[in-house]
Amino acid sequence: MKPLLSPLSSCASCRRRILTTFGLTLPKRPYTRPSIAPKPTLDIKHIRQAPGLYEQNCIIRNHRAQSKNPWRIKELYDQITQSRRAATELRTRRNEINELLKSAEGDAKPALLKEAKELKGKDASFVENEAKWEREAQDLAEALPNLSSTSTPVGERAEVIGEINEQHPVITERSRLAGTTSHIDIGAELDILDFTSASKTTGWGWYYLKTEAALLEQALINYSLQVAMERGWKIVSPPSMVYEHIAYACGFQPRDQNGEQQIYAIQQSKKDAGKPKLVLAGTAEIPLAAMKANQTMEESELPLKLIGVNRCYRAEAGARGINTKGLYRVHEFTKVEMFAWTLPDENSDAHNGTGAAFAEIHTPHAEVIFDEMLSIQTHILKSLGLHCRILEMPTTDLGASASRKKDIEAFFPSRSLKNEGYGEVTSASICTDYQTRRLGTRFKSKSGKIDFPCTVNGTAMAVPRVLAAILENGWDEGERRVEIPEVLRPWMGGRTFIEGKKIVKGEEVTKESIKGDEREDIQREHTLS
Repeated sequence: MKPLLSPLSSCASCRRRILTTFGLTLPKRPYTRPSIAPKPTLDIKHIRQAPGLYEQNCIIRNHRAQSKNPWRIKELYDQITQSRRAATELRTRRNEINELLKSAEGDAKPALLKEAKELKGKDASFVENEAKWEREAQDLAEALPNLSSTSTPVGERAEVIGEINEQHPVITERSRLAGTTSHIDIGAELDILDFTSASKTTGWGWYYLKTEAALLEQALINYSLQVAMERGWKIVSPPSMVYEHIAYACGFQPRDQNGEQQIYAIQQSKKDAGKPKLVLAGTAEIPLAAMKANQTMEESELPLKLIGVNRCYRAEAGARGINTKGLYRVHEFTKVEMFAWTLPDENSDAHNGTGAAFAEIHTPHAEVIFDEMLSIQTHILKSLGLHCRILEMPTTDLGASASRKKDIEAFFPSRSLKNEGYGEVTSASICTDYQTRRLGTRFKSKSGKIDFPCTVNGTAMAVPRVLAAILENGWDEGERRVEIPEVLRPWMGGRTFIEGKKIVKGEEVTKESIKGDEREDIQREHTLS
């Protein structure tokens, strides 16, 4: 009789078959992972070797609920090691019994058969416990956030590392107290934004873009695509709906650390009840990352740089106030996203979907693309005439997948009472191999070695916020119009301004079509009438 294989050294289907034989089942995951889902390959060995490092990382990233996971993982594998030793001794004894049974006679044979039966039951218990502990350790490891880069400030305060268009708009104390004209008021006056109708059709946090605002959305999309494509980025139009397990693998959970809903789940019909659950993607990063799930690329393909446009959906739970009104925080929006796979650092010790964390481990290949993304973001925002500041984001602001993140915040005159008037318009992150390990994305080096690439993502254009910033910063209070940035005019029918319409003697007349004395005459006549 051959000794049973350790369940940890066999495949998942073998473990499942062994457990089924004894009427046992694997513990359930916190979310559904169908058979078609990529199998995560996490470096649990590194977690076991440095549990304190992972605990500290969880604490500084405000993932305290997961801070004890590393120690529990170490404990579980200590139990697994002891179980394996005991199982080896047991199976050795079973093999001895099998040999003894060949020559056993008289009363000796029933006693040996009885012992063999008892050992078989104990063996089943080893199989069950090891599989249960392994699954628990895997789930605990998957819940850990990526380790933080040595470049990431620890705590809650971001570091300002640069500015774009240093000419800062002047906000007087009077305007600060009175409140500067916001894009909501500008949009209403120019009749290009409609929040009221959207509130009736879908609710607050939704909107209609009308006429020039709708054109401006397309102009921003086309311009950002043009800038990136000129630098070798390949355009992709990804889906806006993904499987729930794909979102998890990319580091996006339906609920955040406070239990608030972040992702919209799709209610499926009864006939689809057995199929994998679907969610709406909060960013094109998710479907773009999944393009290479369960695939092995060649080293020559890297870096692979994609730029995608899609509609994004975010539940954005929490109270809505003056600083989140209008287009600043919405549930649905168009976003242009950059996503790339790069080679890992030759000297890095890739582990658990992580890169550097308070250790001298770096990913220069990823940093090259990271810097390129920031250059594209800077070029776009500078050419739009927006005053911005570039931030190195702190540990508490990193998403689960990010090792390092830089944000760019634009100045919004109407937000002068909030965050000095700044609001985020772009973000870029290095995710090391966090996502590729969870999505089964690999690459084959020239030497034939199989490894996990790093991923980098960055916003090329988050339409609503940039549109709002253009309206507020381009607003001419005296002329009651918005100047369109020059780089967008080719997609705006050559328009220079977005102006409101005036009714003169029953006819619509735009301010742009009236010049000089004629404008003054019409305005005087309109006033008298």
